[in-house]
Amino acid sequence: MFDRARVMWMRGGTSKGGYFLTDDLPADTAARDTFLLRAMGSPDPRQIDGMGGADPLTSKVAVVRRSQRDGVDIDYLFLQVFVDQAIVSDAQNCGNILAGIGPFAIERGLVSAQQDETRVAIFMENTGQIAIATVQTPGGIVRYDGDAKIDGVPGSAAPIPLEFRDTAGSSCGALLPTGNAFDMVEGVPVTLIDNGMPCVVMKASDVGVTGYEDRDTLDKDSALKARIEAIRLAVGERMNLGDVREKSVPKMMLVAPPRDGGAVTVRSFIPHRAHASIGVLGAVSVATACLIDGSPAAEVASIPDGNRKTLSVEHPTGETTCVMELDDSGTVTSAAMLRTARKLMDGEIFA
Repeated sequence: MFDRARVMWMRGGTSKGGYFLTDDLPADTAARDTFLLRAMGSPDPRQIDGMGGADPLTSKVAVVRRSQRDGVDIDYLFLQVFVDQAIVSDAQNCGNILAGIGPFAIERGLVSAQQDETRVAIFMENTGQIAIATVQTPGGIVRYDGDAKIDGVPGSAAPIPLEFRDTAGSSCGALLPTGNAFDMVEGVPVTLIDNGMPCVVMKASDVGVTGYEDRDTLDKDSALKARIEAIRLAVGERMNLGDVREKSVPKMMLVAPPRDGGAVTVRSFIPHRAHASIGVLGAVSVATACLIDGSPAAEVASIPDGNRKTLSVEHPTGETTCVMELDDSGTVTSAAMLRTARKLMDGEIFA
């Protein structure tokens, strides 16, 4: 029986989880998933018998190996370990856990650190896309302390810029899998979009809330959650995701006009619990929806001029900034985000 593995526990962005080398986990998927469920303490709402933090944001796993692909350093597989169900899902990326991949790869010797900073090209196995992370490595050593701040994380840390390219349709086959700026689903206008994360974007007011509620209020609103779940289940096939009843995608995004000088306000469900902030690639998809004429998000968003747009996506604990590059036709060609990460523990985990 496989009962232990080497692991580094890290905070990546506003998430936290275990970072494993591929060779340190069972090659058999079923055996791997059984081990990870035990390691996290799932299924159990408290995850009391494991390392999970009783929240989807702290029950995450990165599986990492040196890449054999041209121009790529690292292959990264993200796994969401459900808290209260015996499910390990690879149906999505995680841009927050992604923030820790570069430092982890350098720490494990998969990438050689450069003198001042090290660029790490990362292939995201879940969706077949590439991200570039820039890690501070003064003297060839990963630096975690610094002055960069991101909302949802106390204090400051070294900046880790992440650049995404060619993420449109990474899970659904197209940026807009139905080809429409919006579709009517269960009587609600929604944009079905995938720019790195499959999302359903709708106006909060169309489902009976303001979009400015705090996380606890939204989590206690059973009528709201039932309504948006009905929408989610109805769009799975339309988004080329199949039956999404037991999947962690699509994410549900409720948008409203900005209140603090940003581009848009969002309340994110991931998909059954309200997010304390918003996922990195979820923010990219929402920001992209704001740039689509006729979409619900465009109706409430405040968008700056120019082909390079800095969009602040407001969320319950602050904001996430997306820098979007557009071509002359208005198509998003790249998105960049600022994240941070911190090493928390390096050792063995038992299951």
